[in-house]
Amino acid sequence: MKKILLTLLLCVSFFNAYAQPNSSPYTWDWTTDGIWTGSALLGTGAGLLIISKKKPFTPIEIETIRTKQDNINFLDQWVAGNYDENASKLSDIPFYLSFAAPFALLLDNKANKHSGQLFGIYIESLATTSTLFTIVAGVTNRARPYVYNTNTPLDRLESTTATRSFFSGHVAATSSATFFAAKVFQDFNPNSAAVPYIWAGAIALPATVGYFRMKAGQHFLTDVLIGYGIGALAGYYIPELHKKTENSGIGFTPIMGRTRFGDTYQALSINYTFK
Repeated sequence: MKKILLTLLLCVSFFNAYAQPNSSPYTWDWTTDGIWTGSALLGTGAGLLIISKKKPFTPIEIETIRTKQDNINFLDQWVAGNYDENASKLSDIPFYLSFAAPFALLLDNKANKHSGQLFGIYIESLATTSTLFTIVAGVTNRARPYVYNTNTPLDRLESTTATRSFFSGHVAATSSATFFAAKVFQDFNPNSAAVPYIWAGAIALPATVGYFRMKAGQHFLTDVLIGYGIGALAGYYIPELHKKTENSGIGFTPIMGRTRFGDTYQALSINYTFK
C-alpha cells in the first residue's frame, strides 16, 4: 500500500512540475530525474535486502569486541558503552520533525506554487541518502556503542541492529531534509532576512539528533559526522543540480589544431551543461 501511495505521489509531482508556471529557480527532467530517482529507490531496496541477510554477533564475537574497547579511536572512545533507551526515544522526535520541514515551504507564497516539482526533488534527495545508508549499513559490521555495555539487554545484543553502527541513518536523513528545506527557501527568497535563521535551524536539528543518538549508545561520533555530511551534501547539492542556468543544454564548438606529427585537423566539440 505504501509503495502504491508513493508511486501515485511521484506521478502527481511529475505532472505538477510541468504544469506550474515557469518561475521556479529549478528545472525537472522526466528522463534524467526519473532514472536517478528510480535508481535510488531500487538502490535502497537492494540495501535493505543486504541488511535482511546480515547475521547478528555471536556471544564470542561480542566478548571479543568488548576486549578491544581500548583500541577505539579517540574521537569515538568516550561514546563506547553508552546505553540509554530514553535518549533513543528522544532522538526520534527531531528526526520525525525534520521530514516535515520541507513541507513548511508550502507556507511560502513563491515556493508553494511549485510544490509538485519540489516534492519530486525532495524525494530524489531522500532516496539518494537512503541508498547510500542502506548499502553501507548492509556491507559493514561495526558494533554499536551499546554492545560494549555489559548491562545492555540480551535481545539488543542478539539483534542484527547491533551490527549497524556505521553510519547514522537518523542523522543522514535529518540533515538531508533540513538542508533541502533551507536551500530551497534561500533559492526562492535570496534576499529574505529569515535565511540565516532558517539555516541555523537546519544545522541544529540534525546535530540534536546526533547528540541523542550518541547518548543512547546507537552511534559513535564518527558515525554521526559522516551521516551528517552525507545527508547535508544530498540535501543541498541535489537542489543545486536542478537550478536553471542560462546556457544549459547541448552545445557545439568548432575546434582546430595541429597534431604532434604536424598534421592539422578540424572538428566539432559536443558539450553538455547540466541544468
